[in-house]
Amino acid sequence: MTKPDLTKGCVVLIKAFDDIPEHSFRVEDVLADCITGIALSGPLAGEYGEPDLEMILRVLPESN
Repeated sequence: MTKPDLTKGCVVLIKAFDDIPEHSFRVEDVLADCITGIALSGPLAGEYGEPDLEMILRVLPESN
């Protein structure tokens, strides 16, 4: 994943970790080593987070 692919408002897929499955995440800000935003699905839905860039599997297509 390259930082130019990540923009405010895009939705990414975060890889599974610990007991948390893969989940979608809306990007609020792109920092040097992580993104900030809100989980959209899974057990963390609605929660703020700061996943590392390495946790991003891909940018998801926009749904209209």
